[in-house]
Amino acid sequence: MKTYGKFAAIIVVIVGTLVWLAAGGINESKTYYTTVEELREMGQSAADRRLRVAGDVEEGSIVRLGKEVEFTLKQDALKLKVVYDGADPLPDTFRDGAQALADGKLGQDGVFRAQKIQAKCASKYEAKPGQKHPDAVKRAGV
Repeated sequence: MKTYGKFAAIIVVIVGTLVWLAAGGINESKTYYTTVEELREMGQSAADRRLRVAGDVEEGSIVRLGKEVEFTLKQDALKLKVVYDGADPLPDTFRDGAQALADGKLGQDGVFRAQKIQAKCASKYEAKPGQKHPDAVKRAGV
């Protein structure tokens, strides 16, 4: 009986440790998607917290300084300075006017320090005005 008790205790400790590690990993990798406006509303509670911020890259704001890239995300009249110093190259779609998603932390100085950038250029994939999407033409039998 003692052998089964020791075995059960070891199993409980192992399973408990795995659950604790999994819960910690989920909390560590969890990020929140916010807009520039929502980030401003969060105030100091956003500082040093991992966040994902979305906005449009302001025209003419992209500046490359060695390994770092500085740019401004804007949403309506609000702007957020972003410094990207991640290891991955920037996406091909990252350019002026593109919609971008910066993953990182807001510093005490109000500058968002991003480790990952995702970007899409919405206009690149939209049909030109007056044209139908190619799939719509196939479905219509034309």
